[in-house]
Amino acid sequence: MELHNNSTSFEISGASSRVQEKWNKPQRSRHKSVQFEEDLIHEEDPRLIYINDWRRTNDKYEFTGNGIRTSKYTLITFLPKNIFIQFHRVAYLYFLGIAALNQLPPLAVFGRTVSLFPLLFVLCVTAVKDGYEDWRRHRSDEVENNREALVLYAGQFQKKKWKKIQAGEVVKIYADETIPCDMVLLGTSDPSGIAYIQTMNLDGESNLKTRYARQETASMVLDVGAISGLIKCEQPNRNIYEFKANMEFNGQRFPLNQSNIILRGCQLKNTEWVIGVVVYAGQETKAMLNSAASPSKRSKLEIYMNRETLWLSFFLFIMCLAVAVGMGLWLERHKNQLDTLPYYRKRYFTTGRFNGKSYKYYGIYMETFFSFLSSIIVFQIMIPISLYITMELVRLGQSYFMIEDKHMYDSSSDTRFQCRSLNINEDLGQVRYVFSDKTGTLTENKMEFRRASVYGKNYGSFLIRADPLEENGSVHATTVEGRGQKLKSQIAIDNELMELLHKDLAGDERIAAHEFFLTLAACNTVIPIPTSSASCTESGLHEYVGAINYQGESPDEQALVAAASAYGYTLFERTSGHIVIDVNGEKLRLDLLGLHEFDSVRKRMSVVIRFPNDTVKVLVKGADSSMFSILAEDSGRNGHVRPATQSHLTEYSSQGLRTLVVAARDLTDEELSEWQCKYEDASTSLTDRSVKLRQTAAFIECKLNLLGATGIEDKLQDGVPEAIESLRQAGIKVWVLTGDKQETAISIGLSSKLLTTDMNQIIINGNSEDECRSLLADAKAKYFVKSLDCGSKYLKYKKDAEVTLDNTKSSTMPQQHSGKEEEMLSTSHALIIDGNSLVYILEKDLESELFDLATSCKVVLCCRVAPLQKAGIVDLIKSRTDDMTLAIGDGANDVSMIQMADVGVGICGQEGRQAVMASDFAMGQFRFLKRLLLVHGHWNYQRVGYLVLYNFYRNAVFVLMLFWYILSTAFSTTSALTDLSSVFYSLIYTSIPTIVVGILDKDLNDETLLQYPRLYGAGHRQESYNMRLFWITMIDTLWQSLVIFYIPVFIYSDSSIDIWSMGSLWTITVVILVNVHLAMDVQRWIFITHVAVWGSIIITYACLIAVDSIPIFPNYGTIYHLAKSPSYWLSIFLILTIALLPRFLFKVIRQNFWPSDIQIAREAEILGDQPDNLPSKSSKGSG
Repeated sequence: MELHNNSTSFEISGASSRVQEKWNKPQRSRHKSVQFEEDLIHEEDPRLIYINDWRRTNDKYEFTGNGIRTSKYTLITFLPKNIFIQFHRVAYLYFLGIAALNQLPPLAVFGRTVSLFPLLFVLCVTAVKDGYEDWRRHRSDEVENNREALVLYAGQFQKKKWKKIQAGEVVKIYADETIPCDMVLLGTSDPSGIAYIQTMNLDGESNLKTRYARQETASMVLDVGAISGLIKCEQPNRNIYEFKANMEFNGQRFPLNQSNIILRGCQLKNTEWVIGVVVYAGQETKAMLNSAASPSKRSKLEIYMNRETLWLSFFLFIMCLAVAVGMGLWLERHKNQLDTLPYYRKRYFTTGRFNGKSYKYYGIYMETFFSFLSSIIVFQIMIPISLYITMELVRLGQSYFMIEDKHMYDSSSDTRFQCRSLNINEDLGQVRYVFSDKTGTLTENKMEFRRASVYGKNYGSFLIRADPLEENGSVHATTVEGRGQKLKSQIAIDNELMELLHKDLAGDERIAAHEFFLTLAACNTVIPIPTSSASCTESGLHEYVGAINYQGESPDEQALVAAASAYGYTLFERTSGHIVIDVNGEKLRLDLLGLHEFDSVRKRMSVVIRFPNDTVKVLVKGADSSMFSILAEDSGRNGHVRPATQSHLTEYSSQGLRTLVVAARDLTDEELSEWQCKYEDASTSLTDRSVKLRQTAAFIECKLNLLGATGIEDKLQDGVPEAIESLRQAGIKVWVLTGDKQETAISIGLSSKLLTTDMNQIIINGNSEDECRSLLADAKAKYFVKSLDCGSKYLKYKKDAEVTLDNTKSSTMPQQHSGKEEEMLSTSHALIIDGNSLVYILEKDLESELFDLATSCKVVLCCRVAPLQKAGIVDLIKSRTDDMTLAIGDGANDVSMIQMADVGVGICGQEGRQAVMASDFAMGQFRFLKRLLLVHGHWNYQRVGYLVLYNFYRNAVFVLMLFWYILSTAFSTTSALTDLSSVFYSLIYTSIPTIVVGILDKDLNDETLLQYPRLYGAGHRQESYNMRLFWITMIDTLWQSLVIFYIPVFIYSDSSIDIWSMGSLWTITVVILVNVHLAMDVQRWIFITHVAVWGSIIITYACLIAVDSIPIFPNYGTIYHLAKSPSYWLSIFLILTIALLPRFLFKVIRQNFWPSDIQIAREAEILGDQPDNLPSKSSKGSG
């Protein structure tokens, strides 16, 4: 995994593109307009920026410099801070306590230094990793802080390092340079004050955005000596989509907003230079305030692992208590013989001054207590500290192979799969619910203008189709006759509509069509960028024709502007004060008096423009739900146009098209004057500016004349229907949460095979709490849905991989049904609910009603939902069940949902990278989710589940072997194994095979897993890791430990073998045993697996020989004597045979008489047969 720490790439945590929210737990009481608390500033406490006077600006030294720091440590704080962070793991505290106990003389079971090795090794490995990552951050910070920019000083622009730039200084930036801090634009190379920036480093969006310098300052910046003034702005906050400030300049006072500020990390494009004044620097820039990481998530299997760890701790306590009580009883029984029996002495038996004095004997009670503590030290690896490191390495290896999987590489966007979190790989194998966005996730988010309703007439049914080569990615451009300009795309046009637009501008229908396309061309924030390209004429000569490339923040807007251009209304130029539109070859300059951008509350956008004849119009476009309520009621035009348009909208939605309604009206001089006064007051307000602007917009967005509606197609991505069908067969429920209208969502649901025509559609569209309650109750009664009690919410773990409505009902319904009830239960249901209903349901006490109904349905579609409601729906399932949830989306409005779910997946799409930056995994297409879950999720869960159980077994069998030895040596806590053998057992002798198998083992090929999605149900049934498997493993461990200990004792009972030789035999035997045990469970043998398993046994022998060859050790030469004895090899053979025989017989009987789906599929895979009975097997479930 590569760590990206370039400080110019900032991650936006929990920020959506229009509504900012941060989700740790859902705040359902605040589903309306959610803003950052930091944004709530007070007019009496603004930040004062004196332009070109940084000393006066920072006279109180309260502002930070422009240096940034993304690193966590310094040379002084690294060691204490890193250790403090690492010891947040309770297991580390446990092993620290063990090491501390071993330093006490009465408890020194192991060598004092040797006892520190395991903990020090783990701490050092983690510290080296953290140190390397932080060193890279330091290096990145140093490079960033030492970059240079031009700063105004003594009337000239001079180079200055970024870290020394101060708030209030004037900075000049040239094309393609990165913005060093948050700056208010004072002027640009464009006389109109326009600048183009790219915000990819900030929010991931690649489209160019416009920023404007105020006309009051743009004309003055060439005289740098005259630059002065005062900016009153809000205090630093994280909201990158809003800026509130006022500027006092040359005696004038005017407002500033987000279009007047350029943020740190952006790049200047298509603009020669800009000049701006620094308002936020360094850590106070919006980019740095947003550089927090996504909330960390823990694997559910790891949570279950902690449960088993508690059981192991209980076993450890019982064993230590047994040793301590046994020692106390033994000492009491032999208290008068301690000087003559082995293992204990009360006095020294030497000549000299120590003769007859006490020899490390503290009395029966203290010896019993010390025995308990010593036992904890001896049995310490019962809690496997090596498991934490092993799991991290295995997850890292698994992530590497997921990233390198060529089947999850998207060639169209050159996007590879990304693992942004290493903690939850195995959760991918247990997902029950998938919550998906629609636009850009299921669809391509590449909009194409398809239908138009103009003045009540439907157009677009018979479009002139584009060249077929366009579908293969070729760029086609249609030149508009007589203009020498072309659009860098091709739009299918309707000849009838085109003929209407070329008629004289007379008649209501012609005027409505004119205003309709004028609105499409003018009411937007799209930037026309003229370029030049060569085209070949019929005579073979090359002619250079001006081309227009539209850049916009919304693909919808780009599609509408491109469509207007295709019909003869070409947007040519946009500045902060005017726009220029070519209407059928004639340039039309329109003064831009004001713009009310789209917001999630109004759900519409409007622009106020003045025509050359001084007529003022407001042009509006928006969602039908917000537009029809503001149309003029007494208009004769609306009387016959409205029902026709509504009918067309229903038709477009049923075809899966995204719809917008277009309207306009003239403004009187009085209305214009009053609106301008309100607009200026709202724009200059530092408090509640958005609310005041919304109220101002409502003043003119009323009594509109309906012009028509548009239908834009957003095609399904490749492979979406197949992926959804496979997920459904795997027992995964797919819910779609979208902001689109209901009809569009239903159409996409049908085309994606999420919905089927035979499903009963339960539609919940309520406008009040009582209505929603009634609709939910009626639906539950009609379809016989009963409320689930608290005890039944975990019944899902007993369900099978194939989740059908029948199975769901069977757990909650009586078995006796009437004919009508049986008919209802045999039919699949789909719940369709809108965002307005969710406002009342999620904020009131109706959640349980919605939960009962939704979980009883096969499909759930939520339409017109806000970002917070998406997260609320995810939490509805997550908080009430133990099922694994996965959320997938591509836009900033999906961030809260992605962070709320157990697993978050981001799509690298057209709407920027906020979703990717907040996700745990990222990919280029929705269809890759099928392979991610069914293949890699299955593999990862199977591997990690076995890894945890094997580690518990491996350490427990070693500890129990020591336990039997201690019971046989008068409970003395002595050891027959050397200190190095005890330490090396987990770190060297047995660790490598575990890691290799955890990364590379495969129970089934990917082709089989994709062909039979029901095999994914093994994760739902927890077949690889559950409490039953844990207890079976512990029983097997107990048996194997008894065999390891007592067979050598029996064979060598009459020999004179010393204890160190016996310890050497036990060491090599337990290592061979656990490796052969592992080999019995390996599903896929490859060369590296052989090397790891058998190589570990060879390494163990090599280490034993090396240690036994050192004369100063008490076990010197033991291995040489043992290897010569036939009894030695006989002992090893008998131990392996007897210890593993029950396990072998258990596996044989179970696989022959009660095989699981995985075993059936594996056998068929090996034999090359088709497991035809697999689906029926899955439907019944298997143990």
